[in-house]
Amino acid sequence: MSEDKKLNILLAEDDKNLGTVLQAYLDAKGYKCTLCVNGKEAVDQYKENQQNIGFIILDVMMPIMDGFSVAREIRETDQTTPILFLTAKTLQEDVMEGFNVGGDDYLTKPFHMDELLARIEAIIRRSGNKEEEEADAYTIGKYEFDVIRNILNFEGKDQKLTSKESSLLSLLCAHRNKTLDRSVALKKIWFDDSYFNARSMDVYVTKLRKYLKGDSSIEILNVHGVGFKLIAPE
Repeated sequence: MSEDKKLNILLAEDDKNLGTVLQAYLDAKGYKCTLCVNGKEAVDQYKENQQNIGFIILDVMMPIMDGFSVAREIRETDQTTPILFLTAKTLQEDVMEGFNVGGDDYLTKPFHMDELLARIEAIIRRSGNKEEEEADAYTIGKYEFDVIRNILNFEGKDQKLTSKESSLLSLLCAHRNKTLDRSVALKKIWFDDSYFNARSMDVYVTKLRKYLKGDSSIEILNVHGVGFKLIAPE
């Protein structure tokens, strides 16, 4: 990976020893990593270099601003840059909070460096690659969905989607008026059909329903025990 093509990663970790090790590891793997030691520093660094940052890693428990607060502030203006949370907590509520504030994935401490790298690369693939069965754009009732740009347009107003929201909506559109198997969606988008990922997908379906509520002809149905079905005009 050449210098000018390195992906810039913003890393916020208040444990300086761990942060330094992670930074060195990511740099060695071909990324360009900027380390911040608290939430406020991460927000300031993001605002100064927003156009150059391609990936964000946030420790949940940080002084001044925690990782969830940092993510909320970033998501006010940026719905697409991937966010990975590092957390020492395994409580379901904390995991769901991470997805609710716009996170793409989480990693529980302690973890192996190789697992961190695998998560980063999986999220990047998920953000940039689309399944062959999916199109680059869809008309969904009164909505226009630009899959490549992760934008849902309704009556001239753009709604920016996160990479995971866009991937899920694209998959639903590819199966329009047919049942999308829950396990298929989980494995294609989350790469794992675990309980926590299934719960996080429910959160994203709820968000998509909210985005699509402007057209009463559109509905995302729960197909009990199977998955979801996007009901929309062909």
